[in-house]
Amino acid sequence: MSATLLPEQRASARAAADRAAALGAILRAALILIVCFVVLFPVYWMVLNAIQPGEYSLTWPPALIPHGLEWSNFARLFEDKPIVEWLLMSTYVAAIVVVVTLIVVVPAAYALSRLRWRGRNLLGLFLLFTQIMPGAMIVAPELTLFRAFGWTDNLTMLALLHAAFVVPLCTWILKASFDAVPGEIVEAALVDGCNHWQTLFSVVLPLTRPGLVAVSVVAFFFSWNEYLFSSALITRSGLYTGSLGLATLITQLDTPLFVLMAAGVTFSVLPILFYLAIQRHILRGLTAGAVKG
Repeated sequence: MSATLLPEQRASARAAADRAAALGAILRAALILIVCFVVLFPVYWMVLNAIQPGEYSLTWPPALIPHGLEWSNFARLFEDKPIVEWLLMSTYVAAIVVVVTLIVVVPAAYALSRLRWRGRNLLGLFLLFTQIMPGAMIVAPELTLFRAFGWTDNLTMLALLHAAFVVPLCTWILKASFDAVPGEIVEAALVDGCNHWQTLFSVVLPLTRPGLVAVSVVAFFFSWNEYLFSSALITRSGLYTGSLGLATLITQLDTPLFVLMAAGVTFSVLPILFYLAIQRHILRGLTAGAVKG
């Protein structure tokens, strides 16, 4: 009797396993949808308030579907504020940060990954420890230093400061990419007569382009969004970056809410385009070295 029931029991077990797998997939999908809603709804709300007439945004319950399009908020922003200059300043600073970061990080990450020298591990730990200290604790010493050398109101020096803060993290990101390159390839290049510089630029870097992209993204977004040091070191309105310019829209007497929303949308366009252009490389760059065979 039990032998005749075994196939039925196996079928029942398979059906139960299939139901459990389906339920798990549904729960995962529901969780993903909830997380996406929580993350994306503020962005949607910002865009909605920027493009629809303000009276619909101020009603209760608020309108969640656009009721017509109105571009007056963007018109006021571009007419009353030098938003284009702010974006150009941010682009200039972020571009310098990306270039300087790559110049410093590439040899540093290679030295930590492929060279054997005394103090290598200690330096790596020191780079990590630099990320522990909050920026608010050192903004006053940095301001004193910049004033002593006459570097305030200097976007190039601000970019170098941003690069100094992002280099330690980017060094570790790129080191993970270099670690993922098989050692046999590096050793073969050295045996064939290449020195370490030739090996780095001819062999290692072409194999770790996703890591370079990830480093560029981290450096760009850090500089693009940074406000604390920019507000301390830049005082001339003609040199305001985007983050500083957007902060001027909030005053004690008035805060044009919908113009501020339009400014947020405008300020987000270039980073989004930059991300979309290179996003296919980012995940590979950030996870490089996570699994080594």
